[in-house]
This record gives sequence, C-alpha cells and structure tokens, in this order.
Amino acid sequence: MNPPRVWLVNSDANMVSQFSKVLSSEGYLVENVPEKPVEFRPDQRPAAIVLSVIESGTPGLNLLISARKAVPPIPVVVLVAPNQIRIVVEALKLGASDALVTPVDPADLVEAIKAAQEKEQGGSSPPPTPEYTYEADPDVAVFISHSEKMREIWSLATKVARADVPVLILGESGVGKEVLARFIHRHSKRADKPMVKVNCAALPHDLLESELFGYERGAFTGAVGEKPGKFELADKGCMLLDEIGEMSPTLQAKLLHVLEDGEFSKLGGRRSVKVDVRVLALTNRRLDEAVPRGEFRNDLYFRLNVVKINIPPLRERKEDIPVLCDYFLKRHREALGSSLKQFPADLIDVFVRHNWPGNVRQLENTVRRYLILPKLDMEVGAAPPEPDPPKMAAAAAAAAGAGGGVAEVIQFPSPEDSVSLKTISAMAADRAEREVVLRVLEQSNWNRRHAARRLNICYKALLNKLKKWQIQRRRAS
Repeated sequence: MNPPRVWLVNSDANMVSQFSKVLSSEGYLVENVPEKPVEFRPDQRPAAIVLSVIESGTPGLNLLISARKAVPPIPVVVLVAPNQIRIVVEALKLGASDALVTPVDPADLVEAIKAAQEKEQGGSSPPPTPEYTYEADPDVAVFISHSEKMREIWSLATKVARADVPVLILGESGVGKEVLARFIHRHSKRADKPMVKVNCAALPHDLLESELFGYERGAFTGAVGEKPGKFELADKGCMLLDEIGEMSPTLQAKLLHVLEDGEFSKLGGRRSVKVDVRVLALTNRRLDEAVPRGEFRNDLYFRLNVVKINIPPLRERKEDIPVLCDYFLKRHREALGSSLKQFPADLIDVFVRHNWPGNVRQLENTVRRYLILPKLDMEVGAAPPEPDPPKMAAAAAAAAGAGGGVAEVIQFPSPEDSVSLKTISAMAADRAEREVVLRVLEQSNWNRRHAARRLNICYKALLNKLKKWQIQRRRAS
C-alpha cells in the first residue's frame, strides 16, 4: 500500500526541510509543490495539503479553493503569520480543516493533518447537532443546543478553537457567552493550561489595572510586596475578559500593547514582562456603535475582532428550551433534594411560550426554583421574575380606557418616609396585572380556562393569581 501523500506549499526551504523530516517519520510521502492551482490527478492526489500563505497572503488561498472543489475534497491545513490572523477566518470559511499561526511546532502540524484526514474520511456532511452528557463540575463547558443557529456557532467555535487567535463573543446578558468561551478553551491547544477570568465591569480603573498587570513593591501606598497580574497567571493559557466594553480608554491602550507585542509593564515596574496569552473577550454592548462615539478604541476593536461570534437570545432559539430544562434538572436536582425525573409537558409548553428576557440564566434559575417549590411551577414559568413597567403601564391604561379603572390608588410615601422604588414598581405592576386579568375574565364570562389562554398563561397560574388576590366571581342576585 502506497504511503499517504502530503503536499507542502511553502517557499521557505528551512521550514520545508523541518516539516519533511517529521512528516516522513510519521509515514507520509512529502512533496513540495508550487502555489498555483494544479490538477489533482488520481495517481498523484494528495491525502492532505499544508498551504502557507505567509508570503502571498489572501491570493495564496486559490489553491485551497481548488482543493475543496475536488471530488472528493482534499483537506487543507493553512499556515499564517502572526500579523495575518485575519486570513484565518477567511480560510476557515473557504473550508480549511485547520489554521496554524507560525512558528508552528511540527508535532502540532502532524496532529492537525491527522485530524483533518479523520474528519474528511468521516464524510463532508454538516456537523451533527450538539448534544450533551451531564457534567457535575459547573466549570466544565457543556454545549447544549438543538437549534440551527447554535449548530452554526458550534461549528465555527470548534474550528477557531485551534486557531489560537482572539475571539470576540457578543450577546445579551445570560445567553451563555462565558459557556461558549470555556468551550473554545476546552477544545484549544491551550486546554491543559489555565483560563483566567476578569470582569472588567466589577472593578474601578485603578484596581482593574493592578488586577490585570500586577504591581511592584512600593508602586503605591499599601503595596508592601510584589503582586503578579492575571496576565502573568494566564501565561501559555487563556485570558477571559468579561464585559470588555466597560474598560477605560487608558487600559484599552495597554491591552492593545499586550495583544500586539505580548508584553506589558507592571505598576511601578521598570522592566517589561513577556507573556503568551490568548484573549477571549465578552460583552453585551454593541462595540461597533461604541467606536464612533469614542467609547471604545477603534484599533483595539479590530485587533479583537479577528473572529466575532454573536450568540442569539433564547427567544430566537426556543427549540433549545426543553433540552436546557432537562440538563438543568439533572444538574441541580440532587443538590436541591428533588426526586423529579422530568418536567410535566404542560410546564415545558409554558416555558417554550415565554420570552425569557434574562435568557438561559433566567431559565436555569426558574428551574432551580421549581425544584425547590414545585407547587409554584406554572406561575414561575409564566411570568418573568422582574416586572416590565412599560408593558404593565400600557396594560393598565388599556384596562382603564375600557372602563375597568384602577381598583386602588397607590399610596406613595410621605416626605418623611423612606422611598423604595422597587416596592412601588412591584405594587404598580401587581395592580395593573390584576386589572387586566379581571377585564379578560369579564370578557370571557368568567370562563377561567378561556381567560388563561387569552392571557397566555396556564390555568393553574391563573388560579394561583386569583387566590393571591382573594378574588371570586360575584354571583348575580
């Protein structure tokens, strides 16, 4: 049987010699070929191509296009220089099996070629729908989804995990940005190294700078000793910068220096500290809108935006809700002392119909509350935990306009009393909700099941509300 053939498309003689020795020792027949598109004859068809675009940049991807159009497609591993990491995204979109940033360890190249061959032999069909196996460790990133949107994100995340480039993850609060970041790190070449998280919104500017970069003894009052920063602790690993949109412009400039040169100075330090850290940045802000307003540096945005992943909110992928509920049930039931094996079908239906403004985080908290207080099941699932004042005010106005009016006037505190806006908001929301419920009940001739359907809540939730408000239908005399 003939040995598998590998084409090296590279003009660097030293690199070709180094790679040839290692690949030959692994049983490959290595050939150095020109970069221009060639005909893939059956008797000379390569098992894989290692394509260097270091000298030619984007035009060098023409061979990649030809290789992926071949029948069957030929796996291609792309090599790029550190200053060409934007090509990584383009290469992956064109179908590259992997993209490695030089200098490349020959062992990593061999591993990438073998993985590309195994993937190609498994077929060129789309990646399977992500499933999950229960993990007791909450720090382990478990990717759970049945939606097409998340399937695409999962596929992209799997590809960019090994590319060792910055990734910018966007999405509303609670959609799972940190889970995706941990998923990327877990499947990267740095998986055995630390992943250090820093929340940029949790600390003021001065404290955040010392937290990220550390300080020398005597740098400021109270600095009695040297402290390493998070970037030092994450050396050879990964730095997860949460809420990066809240970082001050001064720190943004320092972060840019770290990303470009891999070095920084501690507070009060006289020497530069070199680190090798991959940065994963998370934010729920629109950075593309923050840049024109001067709230975020343009150069840092483009440096982070090598790969951008935007996670859709839960309301746009409701097919994920049942499987997420099942996962959270298995994850929390033992700790919360629940013997529940699965959720009732009508409760899952309520969950699916709800919009979940707090996304996956809110869904998880709701599941936990249900496991503790199952008698509140429907009410918990039917209403978000936080009131929505604009919607409630509009509902109250509609009820008043229809002749319902407001049964009670909210008693605002006197100037001498303490004012709790949260309490007042809750009182207003409760009264407005009660008026809408009463109006719908009257229009439904007090058919509570019909009213519950019109209110888009379950029957039991409506009964719980009427019991809480101590409302009964007044019989005509």
